[in-house]
Parts: sequence; C-alpha cells; structure tokens
Amino acid sequence: MDVRPITEEDLTTRARIRDAAMALFAEQGVKATTIRGIAEAAKVSPGLVQHHFGTKEALRHACDEYVLGYLRDQVTAGVTDRGLDKPEFIENVHRTAPPLMKYLGRALVDGSPAAAAMFDELVRVTEEHLADDERSEADHRARATVLTAMKLGITVLHEHVSRALGTDLYDSRGALRAGKAQLDLIRPEFLGRELFDRARTGLEKLEGRR
Repeated sequence: MDVRPITEEDLTTRARIRDAAMALFAEQGVKATTIRGIAEAAKVSPGLVQHHFGTKEALRHACDEYVLGYLRDQVTAGVTDRGLDKPEFIENVHRTAPPLMKYLGRALVDGSPAAAAMFDELVRVTEEHLADDERSEADHRARATVLTAMKLGITVLHEHVSRALGTDLYDSRGALRAGKAQLDLIRPEFLGRELFDRARTGLEKLEGRR
C-alpha cells in the first residue's frame, strides 16, 4: 500500500489544529470543547482534525506532549546552556510561553496523566538544580516539590494575579514584574548563587531595554 509522505503543509496544519485545541482546552476545558469547535478555530474541517489526530483524547495527548517538550527545551536552554542572563532568551520565553502555560494551568486543575507527568518532571529538574546544602538533613525533594507547586500556583491563578498586578501576567510588563518578585522572595542560597545571579542579571538587562 502506498503511503503519502508527510508534507510541510501537513505539519503546519497539524500545528495549527494543536494550537487551536490548546487555546480552547485552556479557555473552556476538555469536556466542553468539541472537535467541531477546534476545527472552526483552526479554520479546517472536522474531518481534517480527525485525520491528523483521530480523537479528542489523542489531540489532548498531543497537546500535553508538546507542552512537556517545550518545558524541557526551556530548562535546557535557560539552565543547562546558561541562557538565563540573556535578555533574548527571556524575551523568547515571554513571547512563546503564555498559551502553553495557560493550557498547563487548566490541565493541572482538570487533572490528566500528562499534567501529573509535567508536574513530576518540573519537580525532578528543580531538585536537580537546587543548590547543594551543607546540612545533611536537608530534604531536597520536599523543597523542590514545594517550590514547583508555588511557581505553578501563579500559572493556575494567572487571572487573579493579573487583576492584582493591574497588568496581564503574560504580557511583557507583567511577566517581568512577576519574575523579579519571585527572585525577591527566594534566598539566593536556595537556588544557588550562580543560577540566582544569572536569572537576576537577565531580568535587569531586559528591564534596561524597555
């Protein structure tokens, strides 16, 4: 049987459907979102949505995997590859992250296996990069878990945070204010002085550009 090769147009259409689904899942939840609604938002036919993803659940799984991959890539670029002190890196995150973080916030509230996997992955990465503590009794797992929950709480409560700040958490100004506030509340020794200083430097450089 001949199999039609995947074209660039296929990939673009698939991404457009996925992005439309993420936005609707974040706004109204998975249960209230329909294949037809996703198709209308993506400006394609319902049959094309099913052609690319099959079912709504499979589409949700694709969204989950995309967000998890994005989070891993940003941790690598920011922490492992030392991009936190580069304004370009921070600007890119501020530009690309909002729809994904809104989706993640809704997924964490609604509950899904992938949301649990994303939380666990963030805990693992946080634990890995926490500063070494000379106290042998330090519970790094607990610290990483609580810090992850606190940071994701901002994502889950983004509408309330935006209202209290008086600016959208996900626009450049709101993201900058929230980022600086988080560093103000965390001891440098907790993250590690080098990581903390790079994060602070990146935000200060970005603020200086505006």
